[in-house]
Amino acid sequence: MKKKPLILVVDDDPLSLTMLENILQQEGCCPVTASNGHEAAELLEQQSFDLVVSDMVMPVMDGRELLELVLKRFTGTPFIAITADSSISGAVEAIRQGAYDYLEKPFNLDLLKITIQQALDYHRVVQENSQIRELLKERYTFQSIVTVSPAMKQTLSLAARVAAARQTTVAIYGESGVGKEVLARAIHFASDAQPNRFVAINCAAVPEHLLESELFGHVRGAFTGADRDREGKFSSAKGGTILLDEIGDMPLSLQAKLLRVLQERVYEKVGSNTSCPAECRVIVATNRNLAEMVAAGRFREDLYHRINVFPLTIPPLRERRDDIPLLCEHALAELRQHLGKSLPGISQKAMEMMLVYPWPGNVRELRNCLERAAILTDGELIRPEHLGLASASSGAAAEPAVDGSVSYTLTLPAEQLSLAALTDQILTTTLERCGGNKSQAAKLLGIARKNFYRT
Repeated sequence: MKKKPLILVVDDDPLSLTMLENILQQEGCCPVTASNGHEAAELLEQQSFDLVVSDMVMPVMDGRELLELVLKRFTGTPFIAITADSSISGAVEAIRQGAYDYLEKPFNLDLLKITIQQALDYHRVVQENSQIRELLKERYTFQSIVTVSPAMKQTLSLAARVAAARQTTVAIYGESGVGKEVLARAIHFASDAQPNRFVAINCAAVPEHLLESELFGHVRGAFTGADRDREGKFSSAKGGTILLDEIGDMPLSLQAKLLRVLQERVYEKVGSNTSCPAECRVIVATNRNLAEMVAAGRFREDLYHRINVFPLTIPPLRERRDDIPLLCEHALAELRQHLGKSLPGISQKAMEMMLVYPWPGNVRELRNCLERAAILTDGELIRPEHLGLASASSGAAAEPAVDGSVSYTLTLPAEQLSLAALTDQILTTTLERCGGNKSQAAKLLGIARKNFYRT
């Protein structure tokens, strides 16, 4: 049975109090009445309410004092002010102080019902958002990052220490799929930042001409198509954390502006000369070697030193293979709930295959592999054939070897046999293994990234 909304009604006029009580009961609510603010304060200490509806002019403790109490100690509980015609200005002041809305005496019945319902809807949304934030906070904790790797434990220990230093810029390094954003979120939730103000942007995914506007916002008329003012990611992250993912792909022209933000903690919207405060922590992440990029002139040296204040490195999965069984069980626990399946576990042969596979896509690839396997199984142990690790649609198979290397079995018609054709199959298969990430595939094969542009 749906729980009735619990509403505290406060009024020193017995007739008004009784009328409100009857109306709320008819609307399916559970009203609790008080004849003054002091009595209402005692009731608020005893139980939680979905809404407070209070007259503003009362003896002992008036509505203004009660409103201050609710705002200070019962955050998220909406407050509706009741006022007589002669005290509209007091109701407006109550709105300015934080009341959800106000109602005039004598009551307009339809307006009363609508206002009450809107306030209850608001309270429901606030509660749901609070629950979501708590779930996210529980999910993205340092404790939820399972590991037995000494290197990974060291990274988590350092991350926990820097979490409290909210003005310190953090740089997270690691290959694609190792969990850089997961670690950034854990740092965010471990700090005293506003939990709902974690904002992430992938610098490589936004066109260069739009990235500045995405980060800093723009004013109307700043460029063609800018028909209104727009807030950027730095504004959205106020009081929280902004994650600049793939920072190595940020254009040089924009790197200078980011440097100013980090040094002076201010920025300007595109098309504006007015400075806005950058009131958020900055975390950057990349799978690139920024020091090499600096040496090659593709990344500003001054920005590199500015973002490298507190570097954290997440080792790739192939360097912490002891974590694989732990990560598998953690993923299966989530998949059991997500898919509603028993998923008894992983067979010994399947686990052996997973332990020697190089995992170029790291933890992300492992999670995706297990999700596929979980869908294919039906109340049985996950077997090697469920994993799909030893096959590729191109006709070339990459088999995991005991030493962690990868061997290829290539099949081509005799008339198509050539060094170029074999090379293309190796490039195509490796690229598929790396989820289409050309940089990862090039690194795995020890070749230049440009070799993949023709595949």
